[in-house]
Amino acid sequence: MLAKPDNVFDRTAEWGALARFAGSPAASARFGVVSGRRRQGKTFLLDALARATGGFYFAATEDTELESLRRFGRALAARTGSGGEFQLHNWEDALRQLYAVVPDGLIIIDELPYLLAASPALASQLQQVLDPGGLARDTTSKLLVCGSAMAVMGGLLSGNAPLRGRASLELVVPPMDYRTAAEFWGVLDQPELAVLLHSVVGGTPAYRHEFVHSDAPADLADFGDWVIRTVLNPSVPLFREARYLLAEETGARDTPLYHGVLGAIALGHNTRGGIASYLERPSTNISHPLTVLEDCGLVSKEPDAFRTGRSTYRIAEPLVTFYSAVMRRNWSFLERGMAEQAWQAGQETFRSQVAGPHFEQLCREYALRNAVALFGGPPSTVAAGTVADPAARSQIQVDVAVLGTEGQVLSLGEAKWKQTMGLPHLDRLRRARDLLAAKGHRTAGTRLACYSGAGFTPDLLSAAETENVLLVDLPALYAQP
Repeated sequence: MLAKPDNVFDRTAEWGALARFAGSPAASARFGVVSGRRRQGKTFLLDALARATGGFYFAATEDTELESLRRFGRALAARTGSGGEFQLHNWEDALRQLYAVVPDGLIIIDELPYLLAASPALASQLQQVLDPGGLARDTTSKLLVCGSAMAVMGGLLSGNAPLRGRASLELVVPPMDYRTAAEFWGVLDQPELAVLLHSVVGGTPAYRHEFVHSDAPADLADFGDWVIRTVLNPSVPLFREARYLLAEETGARDTPLYHGVLGAIALGHNTRGGIASYLERPSTNISHPLTVLEDCGLVSKEPDAFRTGRSTYRIAEPLVTFYSAVMRRNWSFLERGMAEQAWQAGQETFRSQVAGPHFEQLCREYALRNAVALFGGPPSTVAAGTVADPAARSQIQVDVAVLGTEGQVLSLGEAKWKQTMGLPHLDRLRRARDLLAAKGHRTAGTRLACYSGAGFTPDLLSAAETENVLLVDLPALYAQP
């Protein structure tokens, strides 16, 4: 298998999948699809793969069909070394020429959605090429297509789509996990800083160098200054990135409504009714933007672990959360170049509505990745959940609920970002466990867990030893798995 180039950080699984596809001797390995949100390094990976294999690489742009064909013709001519360009009249002609020029080896077409926008019939033409009797069957070439428009790429192989059933590779390139991102930014040994940084830029690799001029916070004391000089600085590309993401991913025409929906979710109004109430609109008015935001991967809908039919919405891209909760609400400062004032005004919101909920999400990711070792079995669900307490006429919020594959409640956990956790937190988890047991849930082996960014009281530390309570602090969160 092809060795991963030294300049490709991490992405071992993704490179392995691409290398196996490119080197597969199987005749059925003719077509693969690569997708993922923007800025995740897909193009970097595919360019490295093309270089390693000597493959043909073409990156589409937003052009008319005529201009795209001209650019494609020039790329084919460059491949042959003849110079000039091939005269291509349509995409059927282009595909014939493509397989004639590249009868074996790897073909990569990046940003396919741009081509499909100008030439909707291209998907059907690709199907004809790949089907029995198609010209691809007379070659040993392998075709990889890639795109960042998640709604388009998601529909490429679904339902009655022309290419459904044709792909032998379907690879989604995700953001880096939080620990890998901390290593990439050089802050793995500073876990509090790593959480704060991840709550702003997430695991998107492009934000490390290109978007901030390779500027990373030196330490925790530098974090606020780093935010001011990069994220809140109009001369730095990261400043406008969140707005560009929304425009690129959704093609939203009613931009204020989309921003309003994201702003409501970022501020904790994360149910359909809560979003509608915050925006003072009927819930029917927000159905379409929510669906679009889900389809393009900017928002995820997460079911409650214990209440069937109840779900909450979460923004999947941390930078969009930061923009919606902090930047947009202090835009009057930012548009006047007053970044320090904007950060000062937004810090409390950042702590409570950005960093706190993000820490809870990292704890759920930690529980998911370590469930077998920590809780004794594979998880079917790791999510937040609410447990009704009729006697107290209240609800207990469980931040990290780990459910097993056979209906067991493997773990119930509470997460606090900047609060030292003590016995009251453990008592609340005990009460939740008892209430779930009374409702018929299997809680005999349930392990209670406390996740804290500020540590634990001596009483809780003592109780944890007696009751086998899991305590996870920041060093444990970022420890080597």
